Amino acid sequence: MFIKVIKATGKALAGIFLLAILLLVASGVSPIYDFRPPRPFSGPDIFNPYRGLTVAAAPDSASASGSVAASASASVSACVPAWKRAVFHTHTRVKGPWPVNECPYWPEHVDSVYRTLGYDIVTFSNHNELTVHPYDTALQVNVYEHGYNLFKYHKCVFGAPTVIHFDNLLPVLASQKQFLLDYLGRTSDLIQMNHPFRTVGTSPDHMRKLSGYEIMELDSGVSTENEYWDWALSAGHYSFALANDDLHYPDRTDLTGVRCNFLDCPSGRYEDIRKTLLEGGYYSMRVPDYGGGDWAEKQERNRHLPFITGIGLRDSTVFMTLSVPADSIRAIGQDHSCLALAVATDSLSYTLPSDEPYVRLCAWFPDGEVIYTNPFARYDASVSDSPFDKAPQKVNVLLTILYNLAVLLFSAGLVYLLVKLIRQ
Repeated sequence: MFIKVIKATGKALAGIFLLAILLLVASGVSPIYDFRPPRPFSGPDIFNPYRGLTVAAAPDSASASGSVAASASASVSACVPAWKRAVFHTHTRVKGPWPVNECPYWPEHVDSVYRTLGYDIVTFSNHNELTVHPYDTALQVNVYEHGYNLFKYHKCVFGAPTVIHFDNLLPVLASQKQFLLDYLGRTSDLIQMNHPFRTVGTSPDHMRKLSGYEIMELDSGVSTENEYWDWALSAGHYSFALANDDLHYPDRTDLTGVRCNFLDCPSGRYEDIRKTLLEGGYYSMRVPDYGGGDWAEKQERNRHLPFITGIGLRDSTVFMTLSVPADSIRAIGQDHSCLALAVATDSLSYTLPSDEPYVRLCAWFPDGEVIYTNPFARYDASVSDSPFDKAPQKVNVLLTILYNLAVLLFSAGLVYLLVKLIRQ
């Protein structure tokens, strides 16, 4: 009897193992792409993501070509864009079919916690589920986090009417990742590539190949550098950026309200959010856990964050002014290089040379706050309205047939072994 139990248990475990391998292999179907080689941004014009700000203040003087100018108190317009603080990547308790919730709190609680910290826009991006806004249908934003795969290759999908559940469970190849971006992009308004630092397999090679997304998610808490964004930008894959908590525990101060975004957006309605996210009129921010567990101090300090008072482009000069002096402001460009550095200042101006593909600005403050701007990039306005890489990647038909045939044959072999095991 004991031997029979052991044999039955072994047979069941072998069946489960074969079934798991079958699911991993069968979900790997994908086109195989001939990715375009890296093409750094170039052209006579400079794309200004902040061209549509309600008010675009500018300093009185511009710097010389290829140089940086900074002052302790730059002269700017008294008017400041009406920034709205937002978070777009949060998790809540859900009523859906999934037996495991990624957060024990309902959407209304998560929303209320963020409101006490001064957030104006809060959206709920639960895994593979469109979450209904808890109290105002006018603020409904259809966004969900796509992905069940073992490598945590996740994307926030905005504006889709329904959830796409298909996923490559083991996305090893860049082609598999590109296929998912293309597939999700067919029925959505925009896609954010989530937490690349925590995605297994994020590499310079893959980031230089992938296209078809509009937003890169920044700063997982590991680093303030976000080199992976520059890997993609340096290859000519333009994107804006958002920094989000990826919230799971709204009862923990160290995980809540530590990343955010400021949008020049007239309201929290999706049509306004969508327009702003697609045009680039926003910046991202890393925020310390003020008080280290004291919610009252955290709430008070969050009411007085440093902010951008002016940002834009005049001729070939990129400028930014801040509400308070930063420890340092850096102009970051091709291959994550430092193009310019200013210290102990509330402003920076940098004239982009004709052979420099792009520049983005980053400011570090004494208490640990960090501000990230969207990139200013070269392009040819007579050819395109932006530097976004909108052309689809080319599919290699022969390799696609051979690869998927191999997946089919291997899956058939696993099915044969599984059936044979069951019949024994």
